[in-house]
Parts: sequence; C-alpha cells; structure tokens
Amino acid sequence: METEMQEQKSLERKHWRWTFGASLANYIDSGSIVAGGAALAVWQGHFNLSDLAVGVLSAFSSNAISAGIGALIGGWLCDKVGRKKIYEYDLLCYIVGIIILVSAPSSWVLILGYIIMGLSVGADIPASWTIIAENAQTKNRSRHGGVAQSLWAVGVMVTLAIAFFTASLQMWGVRIVFLHLALVAFATWLMRVDMPESKTWFEERQRIKEGLVTNVNKVKLSSLFKGKNLKALIFLIVLFGIWNFAAGTNGFFLPYLLKNFGNQTQATSLVFQLAEYAVTFLACTFIFMNFADNPKARRWLFLSGSGLCVLAMSLFAFFPLNTGIAILFILFWGYGNGCGEQQFYQIWASELFPTRFRATAQGFMWAVIRISLGFWSMFVPILATIGFHLLGLLMTIFTLISMVVGLVFMPNTGGKSLKKIEEEQGQAL
Repeated sequence: METEMQEQKSLERKHWRWTFGASLANYIDSGSIVAGGAALAVWQGHFNLSDLAVGVLSAFSSNAISAGIGALIGGWLCDKVGRKKIYEYDLLCYIVGIIILVSAPSSWVLILGYIIMGLSVGADIPASWTIIAENAQTKNRSRHGGVAQSLWAVGVMVTLAIAFFTASLQMWGVRIVFLHLALVAFATWLMRVDMPESKTWFEERQRIKEGLVTNVNKVKLSSLFKGKNLKALIFLIVLFGIWNFAAGTNGFFLPYLLKNFGNQTQATSLVFQLAEYAVTFLACTFIFMNFADNPKARRWLFLSGSGLCVLAMSLFAFFPLNTGIAILFILFWGYGNGCGEQQFYQIWASELFPTRFRATAQGFMWAVIRISLGFWSMFVPILATIGFHLLGLLMTIFTLISMVVGLVFMPNTGGKSLKKIEEEQGQAL
C-alpha cells in the first residue's frame, strides 16, 4: 500500500514537471506579445514607421497572423505525427526568428523575424495545451491548465520588467528583451527533450493503425467540421475570438495607448502593464486554479472574470484615460484576465474535442482567432487616433458579447475525464 502511494506521488510529480515544461509555451507567447508592445514606440521612431506600418507590424507579429498560421499547421501535425515532435523542435525555429529580429537593419527584416517567431510559437500552443490536458489527472486538469495561464502572466511581468529597466537604452533595450526570450526558449527546449509522448494520443493512434476502429468516418478530418465538433468550434471561436479583440489590443497596445492618449511616459506605461499582469497572476494562481475543477463553481468563476473584463473596457469607453482610470482598469482587467475567457477557453478547447482531432481543432481555432486579431490590429492605431473612446466602446461590446455567449452555452464537462466526455458526446472510438 505504501509503495503504491509513493508511486502515485512520483507520477504526480512527473505530471507537474511535464506540465511546467509544456506551459512555458505560454511564457514565450505572452512575452513575445508584450515585448513587441513595449518596443513598438521605439521601433516607430527608429525605423520611422507610419501608423499603417505599425498596424502591419502588429498584424503579422507573433500576436496575430503568423501565430495563427503556425497554430493551424502545428495543430494538424500534432494529431498526425505526435505532440512531442512538434513542441520539441519548434522552439529552435523561434530562436532563429529572434536572432533575425534583433539584428534587423530595416523594417521589412524586422517583420520577417517576427513572422518566424509567430509561426513557431503558434505551432507550440496547440501541442502544449493538448499534452497538458492529456497528461493531467481528471481531478486537477483545470489546475494544470492554470499553470500555463499563470506562466502567461509571468512571461508578461518578467518581459515588462526587463523592458522597464532597459527603456533608456532604446534599441539596445529592445534587443535585450527579445534575447531573454531566446534564452527561455532554449532552456525550455532542453527541458522537453526527455518528455514522453502523450499516452492518450499514442494508444488511440495504435487502435487506428491496427484497424480496431469500427466507424472509419469518425477518424476522417472532415468530421471535425460536422455535428458536435462544429458546434464546439463555433462556440469557442465566438467566445474567445471576440473577447480576444479586446484582450489582444490590451496586451499589445496598452503601453502605446497609455503613452499617446494617457500622457504617461514609456517607462510608466510599462509599469502599469506590469501591475496588471501581477493581478492576473494572483487571480489565476489563487482563485482560478483552486476552484475551476469544481463543476459547481465554474459558472460563478467565469461570470466574475468575464464581468470584470466588461467593466474594465467600459472605463476606456466613458472616462478620460487618466492615472486613476488606468489603476482601476488594471485591477478589473487583471482579475478578469486571470479567471475569465482565456482560462476557460484553454480548458474547453481540450475537453470538447476527441483525442484524434484535439490539437487540430485548437490549431484551427487559434488560426481563425489570431488571424482575425491581426486584421483588427492593423486598424487599432488609426481607430485610436480617430477616437479613443470609440475604440473603448467597441472593446466593451466585444467583451459583453463574449460573456453572454459563455454563460448561455457553457458546457457541462467539469470533473469528467476526457474519455468520459468523448463517450457522452458519442465520439469515443
């Protein structure tokens, strides 16, 4: 009995170590986004970028289009050849992208480096999120997912802290920020070398290869876009995609907006965003991770997070962007970002699709969401110039729609194993 308990504890420790290694994808993704946001004003001055050029850079960055395309390709490959092969090697491409970016002699080379970064980190997200869910025990699957979201906040905080302390160095400060992400990516790659393939994926692929599946139509990719799978795709794309118009604008453009419309300095703008993600980290770590595995608490947890996101964006819509409003925004959005749509999207994106399409579905949704965000990002600087409160009102509407969709169509998957969910949906092989 004692031996079994020791083996169980040893297995749990391994699961947490694997989760941490996979979750660092979120650190790298969020760090890439805010590094670009922090560097935007510096790049604009150094390369003499117009508002349109700033929009194009943000659109094709790791925050948007390139990450979406990377996720689409990477997600499909994850289900085809395995999760491990993707998340083990894509970070090496990410490092190459950073080297190109920090040595860019022109704006076009800068964009090229950011595109390579985005393709790489985009491919990593569906692989990492999928393997986290498949390796975790049912009783703490949401807690494991929360680690990824907490590291998302940590990635923002560390990146912004480095950006703050190197702000006076201008372009060299920007280079230091991105090179730190290259070091994290390399350390993550070393951690992942000996991580195992997903047992859930491996066993299902074996059944398919051995011809043990009676209904071959279930394993065709076309079935991802039919029936319950299609409904889940639409639900999650609307829920997270519309919310992400506001969240992506905040994540990439907040320092830019605070500096240009809130009369804050570059350094102060970075401090505000750093504080926002500190609140996000605390909310995710101490509230979301403690309650999201409780099926009865999920609705109230989602309502608290998504509701405060709506309230936060309404501040931009109806009040001047002074220091007091900026502080309230940080508190409201910080909590909502730690307990709202992003966390639940990660959980549901793994729970609502069968193993054979899990990463493909996440890659497809990530592509739709990030590419849409990319086109939206092209016009954010122009919209802000035309009317900052108009931009705030649009983002308030986005978050309100997302909240309503989540509350109305929230799935009943809490506390159930992935296999059990597949069986209830009639998708088990």
